Order: sequence, then structure tokens, then C-alpha cells
Amino acid sequence: MGKRSTVIVGACFALALAFPFSTAHAAPDIPPPVPPRTAIALRSPVLQWGTPNEHERRSGLSLTKLYVVDYALRHGDHSAADRDLSERMISYSDDGAATELDSKYPQAIDAVAAEYHLTETGRGAEWGTATTSAADVSDFLAAKQRTDPESPILRWMADAGATAADGTAQDWGTARLPSVRGTKWGWSDAGEPEVASASYGPGFAVTAHTRGTADEQTADVMDALAEVIAVLFPR
Repeated sequence: MGKRSTVIVGACFALALAFPFSTAHAAPDIPPPVPPRTAIALRSPVLQWGTPNEHERRSGLSLTKLYVVDYALRHGDHSAADRDLSERMISYSDDGAATELDSKYPQAIDAVAAEYHLTETGRGAEWGTATTSAADVSDFLAAKQRTDPESPILRWMADAGATAADGTAQDWGTARLPSVRGTKWGWSDAGEPEVASASYGPGFAVTAHTRGTADEQTADVMDALAEVIAVLFPR
């Protein structure tokens, strides 16, 4: 660890010790600058940090499946079919399952956005056109850990398949950070590369959205947060 990294991590560790875990505080500039292609948001009881563009409304990609599933599990008909579709959406990012469940509950994304105060999130014409922000996704996952820690969503994220339903490898971005227990990924199927990942670990949630490749996102996330999370949130 270089001198700069030692100072950064030391400052974050001091911040964590200075405040009780029941209170959230704004963090100083923790990492070196992150390229604007990537938006990152980190949430925990002791540390809330994001890149300057963490609240930027971007394509939700498959991260908005989290919202559809959350609604279906808590407000749907509690059928075995809903549960099967939900698991496929979270663990394998199954687009067909998402279209079926979104068609059944078209109100899901907007209802969850209102409930969790996700102000940059909206459905649009269907789940595939939904928008959200890195901040909204991290706020949502932090709330699930705090208020609904037994949610199947968290378990399915932890048991995500190595490959998605369409054959895409699920192994980049926030999933590479230390102490991560579960991840949901998203990616574009056409046009310029665009990827997202959202993860949770012991006491934290972190989301990244990159207008670029999976490798570029992994590099941006690891450069920004790997050492910070290793120190503040050990396994």
C-alpha cells in the first residue's frame, strides 16, 4: 500500500471509529478521482459516499429487476410462479422472466421508487426502458439489509449464477470488491457498451454504472474503493 493509500484508508478508519454505527455521516473525498464514465455510490451506517454523478439518472439496465422483484415478493399474489420468475431475474438476470413479471405488475418499479424515496427511478414504457441512479440502487439495497434482511433478493444475489440466462459472465465491477456477499449485474444488449453492478456486504451496499465495458468498470471500482472496503468492512 502506497503512502497516499495509507493516508486515505487511515482517514476512513478514523471516521468509522469517531461515530456510532447508528448515524450516517458524509465522507471526505475517499478515492482518487473516478472517470466520469462511471457513477459509484457507497452506503453504510457510518459512511455515505458517491462520485459527483452518483445521482445522475441513467439506464437502469437489469438493476431495475431488483425493484420489480421486491414489489412482487411483498405485494404480489405470493404464487410459486412469481417466486420462480423472481429468482430467475435476480440470480440469472433472465429478461424473459422480467418481461413476464413486469407485465403482471406494471406498477412495481414506480411503487417501489415511491416507497423507498428513489427520486431518480422511473419505469417508462416497460422495465427495459426504466431509469435509476447508482445512489438510488445503493439506497434501496441498504434499506433491504436494514429493514428486510431475510429478503430472498439478498439470498439470490449471493447465489447468483456464474453466467446469466443469455450466457453473459457475471463476474465484474462491484462483485470484485472485498467482503462482497451478493451482486446483481446489468448490461446493454446493443449499441455502445454500458454495464452496471450492485453489491452488498456486511454493513454496506455499493453500486456502479459505467458507460463503457465491464473491464473498465472493474478498474474504476477497484481503484476507488477496494482498500477502503477492506479496512472498514472486513468479512
